[in-house]
Amino acid sequence: MYRIFIIDDDRRFVGALTDLFGTLTGIEVVGHAEDEDTAVEWLIDNPTGWDMAVVDLALGSGSGLRVLSACRVRQSTQKIAVLSGHLNSAMRRRCEVLGANAVFAKDGDIESILQYCHSASKARS
Repeated sequence: MYRIFIIDDDRRFVGALTDLFGTLTGIEVVGHAEDEDTAVEWLIDNPTGWDMAVVDLALGSGSGLRVLSACRVRQSTQKIAVLSGHLNSAMRRRCEVLGANAVFAKDGDIESILQYCHSASKARS
């Protein structure tokens, strides 16, 4: 099973995204965090409990960019995908410099992130 951890402060969006991931065979959402501190704590406390973290940049408390920084050292098989409504070309580059494997816009790339996660899960198996 390919394990995804979602970091986003919009509960309705997290619920919808969890439902979408649930339609993909072999993928499960293992949890979510709504703020930076909770996300970083969970990711550090569960170093082998996730395969991909999906990170929003704008969190109610803290920043998705600091979550990216905290996850720079991780297993080579673990992926970080940014899914945010606050992207421009400079922010995309910053995310990549901080270790994001992929960057997606919430307003138009939902299908793309689902495909990315599906491909990543297949590549790992």
